[in-house]
Formats: sequence, structure tokens, C-alpha cells
Amino acid sequence: MLVGKALIGLAMSGTYSANAFALAPASPQAAAISQLFVGTLIYLGAIFALVTFLVLYAIIRYRDRPGAPEARQNFGSRKLEIIWTVVPILSLIVLAGFTVRTMIVSDPPTANADPDLRIVAHQWWWEIYYMKTGVVTANEIHIPAGKRLLVEFRSADVIHDFWAPALGRKIDIVPGHPNRLWIEADQVGTYLGMCAEFCGNEHAWMRFLVIAEPPGQFAAWMKEQLAAPPSPTTADEQLGAKIYHESICTNCHVASVGPDLTHLASRRTLAAGALDNTPENLAAWLRDPDQFKPGSNMPNFELSDDKVRALVAYLETQK
Repeated sequence: MLVGKALIGLAMSGTYSANAFALAPASPQAAAISQLFVGTLIYLGAIFALVTFLVLYAIIRYRDRPGAPEARQNFGSRKLEIIWTVVPILSLIVLAGFTVRTMIVSDPPTANADPDLRIVAHQWWWEIYYMKTGVVTANEIHIPAGKRLLVEFRSADVIHDFWAPALGRKIDIVPGHPNRLWIEADQVGTYLGMCAEFCGNEHAWMRFLVIAEPPGQFAAWMKEQLAAPPSPTTADEQLGAKIYHESICTNCHVASVGPDLTHLASRRTLAAGALDNTPENLAAWLRDPDQFKPGSNMPNFELSDDKVRALVAYLETQK
């Protein structure tokens, strides 16, 4: 139910705008899983239809009729018993074969490769490290379309589960036990993901976006992330920078307790998908985080309107 609400909520917000429905496969790994699901559904549907036909046939063919003689008692048939034992076994073997094939395609070996990304799951947000460049971001995973990347997953607290339905299988993220998974998108698009393991109060608002871009656009995004944001120029921006750096904001947002805000203004959402990233929503979030994400660990500092305006002005420069 929580996953369903996440799919519907983010689609309605306008943040999620993938090329297809969230469950439609957009990678070889997800396509293999989808094909297994559809194939199994057809296979089991055929068995259901056959059994239904045989039951109806037996009901009609052997029904009691006025004047009909007593039915002949049959106490067993070795031939029939062998058939209805062997056929289900063969059916399960066929399904097992397709399942093993899907497992190989959807989860290729990862042991002999260095990770391209490291994703750390927190209550209740995602921290993304690009291992080769040192870029750090939150809740948005930018990848080049058509390229397979190896992701290493770690947990900062409890058990989480990473799942982008259009891109592949779910994977548990267990404290003290790093896991790995290949991620890939066949086509340019924005793909919804969420935590699929209940992890606390705001589990339903622990979402992320995988943004697959053309290689050139991805390289441009990476270059922007490596560049320092512009220095504040207006009075509000300068005051906001002072409040941000001299208050306790940096205690969390520089120490990975909360998301890194260096390029906050370039992101599409706030609070791991709870709000679209607009100046108005950012101001509302700073005034009262619990109004949108109760128990999010973001304290309410009871900021004055002037301080909220200054902080928004400063954070909007962080692109």
C-alpha cells in the first residue's frame, strides 16, 4: 500500500515524468523480470484454463441422471497417477529454468568490478557518492542513459531496501553489510524509486529519482556539481549565508546527518520527494518541517519570516 501511495503521490506532484508507467521496464534487468512475470502469468493461466475445463467436463459428463445406473467405482489408475505427478514436476522445472535465466540477467556478477556509485540509505533520505569524481548529492541519481553502472549500497542506521521498479530488482540495504547492484536505463527519462522495506515513521516519504540523461547532458551536470556555487551577492543572500554557516545547520548538512545542500537549488524535490523544489515550498519547509514530514529529524527552529526569506534567498543560489 505504501509503495502504491508513493507511485501515485509523486506522479500527481508533477515531479515524476518518466517516458512510461513506473512499472514498465526501462532496462535489460527490469525487462527480464517483466518477461518472467508475464510469461509465468500466461503459463499459469493456461494451466488454470485446462483444469477448469477438465472440472467442468467431469461435472457435465459424469453428472447423475434419472434412470442412470450406479457409477462404476474405480479404485485407482497407475497410469493416471504417474501422469498427474510427472506433469506438475515438469511444469515446475520449466518455470525454474526461466527463473534461473532471469536471475542471471537481472543480477549479473559484481565481484570483480569497482563501484561507480555508493548510495547510503538514511532515515529518511538517500546520499549518493560518485566514486570517480567525488560528487556528493542527495535523493537524485543522475546516470548516463545506455550505460551500466555498478552501485554499492550501505545503511547509516536500519535496514532499508532500494527499488526503482522500471530499472531492476529490489535490493536490501543492511547495516554493516554492503550490497551491490548494476543499474542501467535504456532510454532517457526520470524513474521513480523508493525504500521498499519499512524503516520508521517517514518510510513512505523516502523516495528518490533516477534521472537518465544523454551522455553529454550527464557530463554537463557532473561539471556543474564539481563547480562551486556562486557567492551570495544581495543583502538577503548574504544574510542567509551567515545564518546557515553560523547556526547549527552545518552540524547536520555538512556531516552527512542531513542531505548535502551544496547544489540544493538544482534538485527537483525537497525532503526526499515530500515537496517539489520551489522557493515557496522551501520557505514552508523551513518554517515547519513536521507539517510535511513528521518525524523527519529536521528540527523546527521557529525562524522569523526575515530569516526564512534570507535562508531561501541563499539556498536558491546553491545550483
